[in-house]
Amino acid sequence: MIGGANQRLTAAPGPRPAGGASVHPLHRQQPDAEAGEFPIAGIAAAFRGFLESLGLDLQDPNLVGTDRRVARAYREMLGGLRRGEPRLSTFPNTKGYAELVSVTDIPFYSICAHHFLPFFGSAHIACVPRERLVGLSKLARVVDHYARRPQLQEDLTEQVAALLDERLAPAGLIVSIEARHLCMEMRGVSRPGLTTRTTAVRGALKDERLQRQFFDRLRGAGAVSSVRESRP
Repeated sequence: MIGGANQRLTAAPGPRPAGGASVHPLHRQQPDAEAGEFPIAGIAAAFRGFLESLGLDLQDPNLVGTDRRVARAYREMLGGLRRGEPRLSTFPNTKGYAELVSVTDIPFYSICAHHFLPFFGSAHIACVPRERLVGLSKLARVVDHYARRPQLQEDLTEQVAALLDERLAPAGLIVSIEARHLCMEMRGVSRPGLTTRTTAVRGALKDERLQRQFFDRLRGAGAVSSVRESRP
């Protein structure tokens, strides 16, 4: 398999709901999304209960106000729950460019849906254009949008690929994400530095020659690292 024996290649998903990219069940119920609000008070109250259940003294100067600080931090980290699908302005491919276009090392931070601990790393995206092109900075915005919600890395990879495939209709597309998971580093197997790579492929990028070209670029940029797919 191109790019390393341990990477996970994901085939195109089944039919998507009309009018948008596929939505994971975790993200379907968003009571505050339409109003653009975030339940700061409710989350702060819940976190106070968590601190109290640990037997901590909430009058400790270091803990006074921690509940609201945590709620505000999650408002930022989970901002993708409050927004609709990201806007993606495209423009005609008037010159007929049909070679591989790639943007690599897009940094992101997300929250693992299994343990609510952070996972973070880099996303790498490449496509073979057809009729439409997109400003390259928009690719980073798409990754950031989907990362800012409780996530599984596999779903994050597919969500980015599904949106770009739908909006650009490229001849080929590949999205590869490499990430470190604190749920593996701080607990469970407790192995610092392990990297998980997930990959979604569409169309012409299923061709091994183009995949090799893409992963060779990553190697040249120092982006390819050791991969572990197992999770505790």
